[in-house]
Amino acid sequence: MRGRAVRVLRVAVGAAVLAGLVAVPWAVDDYTVALLARTLALGLVAVGVALLTGVAGLPTLGQTAPYAAGAYAGAVAGGRLSDVGPVHLLVAAAAGAALAAVTLPLVLRARGVVLLMITLAVGELAVVLAGRWTSVTGGTDGLAGIAPARPLWGLPVLATDRSRYLYTLVVVAVLTGLVLVVLRTRVGLLLRAGRDDEARLRASGHRVPAHVAGVHVAAGAIAGAAGSLLVTAQQYVSPADFGFDTSALLLLGVVVGGTASVGGALVGAVLVVAARDWLFGALPGQGPLVLGVAFVVAAYLLPAARSARPAARRSTPDTRAADPPRPAAMTGVRP
Repeated sequence: MRGRAVRVLRVAVGAAVLAGLVAVPWAVDDYTVALLARTLALGLVAVGVALLTGVAGLPTLGQTAPYAAGAYAGAVAGGRLSDVGPVHLLVAAAAGAALAAVTLPLVLRARGVVLLMITLAVGELAVVLAGRWTSVTGGTDGLAGIAPARPLWGLPVLATDRSRYLYTLVVVAVLTGLVLVVLRTRVGLLLRAGRDDEARLRASGHRVPAHVAGVHVAAGAIAGAAGSLLVTAQQYVSPADFGFDTSALLLLGVVVGGTASVGGALVGAVLVVAARDWLFGALPGQGPLVLGVAFVVAAYLLPAARSARPAARRSTPDTRAADPPRPAAMTGVRP
């Protein structure tokens, strides 16, 4: 009965938050609406970070790499292929998934801090490549003047900040809901089992590398789709959108919202990015310091952060617990 009440409360809170987000464009100015659209795109990347870090137990600082790949792929698709938003999303998601698949050999066997450092290096390499591949990315100057997309075939283009925000909100809500539905299936159970005790999952006959590869590529596709939304929202993209500060903000947002909660990670990322933009105006030059202190406090004090520590993974199976009891005839011991 109590569990049912908690679920009803969560649904009610989620519906209230969604209703508030829908009403926001009519309550604030255009600049704030544009800022919120970009924040929602970054929040979708946080959904992938939560999927990897909290659900699968694979801490990451490198989701900005497929985020960048999706942004540039979506921008190129908009200029050369089609001006329809879903086409941009599919191309961007494919680019993010492809980049995640390419980096699989680097992350497949790594865990803990080693995995964190590898993903950080991948993210930084993606930023460097974006800055130097001028023929596609425009280099450090970025790509400007990107034509507005249209939400569906036959509909008018997203010409206002409000329309772009609402389009971004719908896509983020649909993709986040899809992730939540998948996590309620056997897939979610296997990912959480691998997070809690990978060795026991291996001993049970499950192919853990396949699970890791699947969730890594899926998170890359989510980040790629978010990159397309970023381009749609701001009609500009540059390497500065994918630096280390973005990776740190994503991880902080996931920790604040709850590493094992996909919806909480989305809300946490939105709150952290909004706080960053407010701090940069209220405390010039001190914003990064305040956010750094907030990250340390969140990592040490929040229960969700403490419960998601990767120490629960075991490197070797506990054979005493995994092996079933054998009959006395096989052990030579009489009952």
